[in-house]
Amino acid sequence: MGTNGSTMLEPLRQGLPPLDPSAVSSAASCSLPARYEAVGSARQFTRKTLNQWELEERFDDIALVVSELVTNALRHALPSDTPRDQNPPVRLHLMRWTSRLVCAVRDPSDDSPVARETDDDFSAESGRGLFLVDSFSDSWGWHPLAGTLRGKVVWALFQLP
Repeated sequence: MGTNGSTMLEPLRQGLPPLDPSAVSSAASCSLPARYEAVGSARQFTRKTLNQWELEERFDDIALVVSELVTNALRHALPSDTPRDQNPPVRLHLMRWTSRLVCAVRDPSDDSPVARETDDDFSAESGRGLFLVDSFSDSWGWHPLAGTLRGKVVWALFQLP
């Protein structure tokens, strides 16, 4: 694997996925509690949903991205004093169009996602999540929630065969 100096993710894209939300053919969502076990629940929900949509062959890549997005929401978007048994503050949405699938994770933080450089210390546990999202999805971005809702949605798009 060659090195080309410091690898920096492209600037974070703020905006909605490039899809018409009214044309979605299938959608599923689940609430996730403010506990790290929620990552496993998100993977199980993703597997079940992709099986229903006959997209099992895409599970590995999509589940990796879902895991990273949920982990980021739990690690960076929740205040440390978030009660672990209150209304689930994180929500996973899976939406399918004819040739695309979007995973979106909603969290209560208004802060934009922060990508870190990955070359300097690739063994570092923190900071690789958005690099993996960028590597395994076809595109991704984020947008703040509208109106009086606090928080944001971070999404990743996958092209389907």
